Amino acid sequence: MTGMGAVSEYISTLAEPSRVRIDGLMKRAAAAVPDADEGMSYGMAALRYRGRPLVSVVTSKQGYTVYPFSPNVVAAVLADIEGFDSTKGGIRFSEDQPLPDSALDALVRGRREEIDAALTRG
Repeated sequence: MTGMGAVSEYISTLAEPSRVRIDGLMKRAAAAVPDADEGMSYGMAALRYRGRPLVSVVTSKQGYTVYPFSPNVVAAVLADIEGFDSTKGGIRFSEDQPLPDSALDALVRGRREEIDAALTRG
């Protein structure tokens, strides 16, 4: 991630500890997919890969949610972690129960592979 893009701008608006938490997660995701760009997807600041949404992490009063923009990827990762609430498209977590790095890595890897497969087919 270079320069100021949608993700960087979103992070800059957050108060602590959300700023540190989301910044760390998004930097980890960007390091895993160095050719990802900052952009918007479904109204959220997100990393985009090959023109498609890769991952977003947002905060709310209830905590955080990571969205890999794929119910299949969410389901696959949820099978390997316990104690996390989810939506069809995301996994919720909190400061008291942070998302494990391995789960974020699996979300990003799974979504990247899904995008690559879709673009290879089509």
